[in-house]
Amino acid sequence: MSVGQAMNKRVVAILIELRTHAPFTLFGAVTGIICMLVFRNLAYQSSYRIFYVFHPAHVVLSALVTASMFKLHSKRARFVLVLLVGFFGSIGIATLSDSLIPYIGELLLGMEPGVHGHGDAGFVEEAHIGFIEGWYVVIPAAALGILIAYFRPRTRFPHAGHVLLSTWASSFHMLMAVGGKLSGWMVVGSFLFLFLAVWLPCCISDIVFPLLFVRGPAAACYTRSEKFAESSPNDG
Repeated sequence: MSVGQAMNKRVVAILIELRTHAPFTLFGAVTGIICMLVFRNLAYQSSYRIFYVFHPAHVVLSALVTASMFKLHSKRARFVLVLLVGFFGSIGIATLSDSLIPYIGELLLGMEPGVHGHGDAGFVEEAHIGFIEGWYVVIPAAALGILIAYFRPRTRFPHAGHVLLSTWASSFHMLMAVGGKLSGWMVVGSFLFLFLAVWLPCCISDIVFPLLFVRGPAAACYTRSEKFAESSPNDG
């Protein structure tokens, strides 16, 4: 198989995964909007605490799936490689999904993200960059997911849980900027940003990113049927 054919197969596989995950991500975004409507009057500190429950939990499952995907399909899955792929794949993408995209949404939708930092803090505090602001929780969460993946790799259930946790983390991030004022425009816009915050980043983290470091047939031709056939013996 030529390099061009391998790349084409990889692109097709990625597009198939994005299309397949869209309906479940849509469901997750609906649950996120429900959370925002139900808890729209929640105090900032309460939303903050809940965000730092869902965000680290998301990081655990993201690290577990990303590291598992690499370990299951790599012929050179030494611990240090599993660690690096799992750490950067989970921390980087979870930050984009749970913090950066919601923060951009808050700015564009006319919310009040400045309240995140109580008016006197910098970007890290306003956007709640977890691995910096809450490093003592988020980094150990990534380490836990990687360790589980190294000794018992699994991909199926953790990915579904990862999508929901990411949605809820993003929802409570946006709730911190709502201040009880959730207009119809904000609801519609929040739904769009919640969908985007989960759909692309989570598929990239769980599927695309780890397979970038895998060589051979698994990297080039990774279809949905092959995924379940190869991963099911290890799934819990």
